[in-house]
Amino acid sequence: MPIAMLLHGDGIRPDGKLGGMDATTTICHRYTPAEQLRVFIATADIIVTAAGLPGLITGDMIKPGCAILDVGINRIKDPVTGKLSLVGDCDFESCVEKASYITPVPGGVGPMTVAMLMCNTVSAAKNNAVDIRLSKD
Repeated sequence: MPIAMLLHGDGIRPDGKLGGMDATTTICHRYTPAEQLRVFIATADIIVTAAGLPGLITGDMIKPGCAILDVGINRIKDPVTGKLSLVGDCDFESCVEKASYITPVPGGVGPMTVAMLMCNTVSAAKNNAVDIRLSKD
């Protein structure tokens, strides 16, 4: 389920479980005009970015104390060394001092994504009556 829906959903469901955070969510994308993106980013308490554009969000754009989940993963070439490196959509160095929380790229949400993919794959197989035997080694 998209994180925007999880944040937006109603607070407490009839069964007593948390249904969402009752947050007002705004979805922008890589083609959102820069001036509009700046307005939305400047007021956001939580920023989730996965646009695939390195440096899309910079420290001068964000609200102090916001939380940033950088899901973007981009391969860029260092102009001096020519080496490839992975970066997110946020300019980490300019955002890290201003944000209260920021996920690094690489090493942020990626390991959790892989772990949940494996967990969901096993669950799906079990739900479809596939005989799975996992080694304890």
